[in-house]
Amino acid sequence: MLPNAGARTLGDQLQAAGGRPAGFDYLRIALSFAVVAMHSFSTSYGRAVDEALWVSPMGPFLRAVVPMFFILSGFLVAGSFERCKTITMFLGLRAIRIYPALSVEVILSAFLIGPFVTALPLAHYFTDPEFGAYLLNVTGHIHYYLPGVFAETPFPRMVNAQLWTVPYELECYIVMAALIAFGLRRFRSVAPAAVVGLTLLYFVAHLAKYDWTYVPPPGILPGSLLIVDFLIGVSLYLYRDAVTFRRPWFIACAVLSYVALYGMPGGEYLAIPTLAYVTIYLGLCNPRRLAIVSGADYSYGVYLYGFVVQQAMMYWFPGLRIWWLNIIVCLPLAAVFAALSWHFVEKPALRAKPLLVAFDAARTRWLSAVLARAFPADRGGRPGVAAPTEPMTAQDAAR
Repeated sequence: MLPNAGARTLGDQLQAAGGRPAGFDYLRIALSFAVVAMHSFSTSYGRAVDEALWVSPMGPFLRAVVPMFFILSGFLVAGSFERCKTITMFLGLRAIRIYPALSVEVILSAFLIGPFVTALPLAHYFTDPEFGAYLLNVTGHIHYYLPGVFAETPFPRMVNAQLWTVPYELECYIVMAALIAFGLRRFRSVAPAAVVGLTLLYFVAHLAKYDWTYVPPPGILPGSLLIVDFLIGVSLYLYRDAVTFRRPWFIACAVLSYVALYGMPGGEYLAIPTLAYVTIYLGLCNPRRLAIVSGADYSYGVYLYGFVVQQAMMYWFPGLRIWWLNIIVCLPLAAVFAALSWHFVEKPALRAKPLLVAFDAARTRWLSAVLARAFPADRGGRPGVAAPTEPMTAQDAAR
């Protein structure tokens, strides 16, 4: 994959699209739609049919969806990392992107959908410990059940199965912040080193768990590997000028990814680099933008609301418990909720960026003052300690 002289690289492709290729926008919305389509089987028929699907020829495609989300996220977040001059700013931007929409979805599920579908009296519903535990989802501590809710659906009691990835997403940002602290800005090799190290660590831990015998995952890939997927996305961004952008490599990696994820022993580990190339290649393509990806990002909302909408429809309208009817009805409804989430929650939350800039500037000034008092300038006028990095400007935050 290393470029020959004059070969087009990932960085060239990114630059040619002005840093904003449409492929990433299309890929995000396509992956979120794919998640809803995947769940049409479990919410329509239950776990047995869903488990059979994972071992069918469709299995590799299903296993690729969530890892591709994390690879894509890593690549894009790495760009944000380059523009953020402090860890505080980096983590703040991630928080305002994740938590507001997550909090609203959890509150709507608990206070709006739950009371309408629970089999319990409302007094018991609101005082049940499960209700309070479900609200902890807003902090990233995931709980799937509300008291008496969706008890008669094919996938009983599960309110929002898709929240399982939230803790791993938060862990990705924590790991990223740790790598920044350990010198990622100066030594980009820290990222691929972390990819190799964590992959080996998780593989050895998996073997140790099963008495040093490899046991393939029965369905969706282990959540711990999502952190590796995220970091390999970061690595491809940092090495974008050293990796070739070529269609033959894309085709070869797509085939290898399918083979690795279709029951090959250890395939979930072997597919990490090939699936990463497939994801970033697709993202760097730059077709003409249609209205669905122009000026809005509905993917997170579809991802958050898809499963809840499907469970509610399967509860209220049992006649929709056919996978293709499930998709036809629930996908547009999820898109409507996603649009409302974007325009009334996510987009307004992003307007808090200037407040983050102001907070980061105030924090930097305070830290500078503390350090100046602790390490005063010597008699030659030279400071005793270097000032912290300058905070991000409003223009940087807007980008």
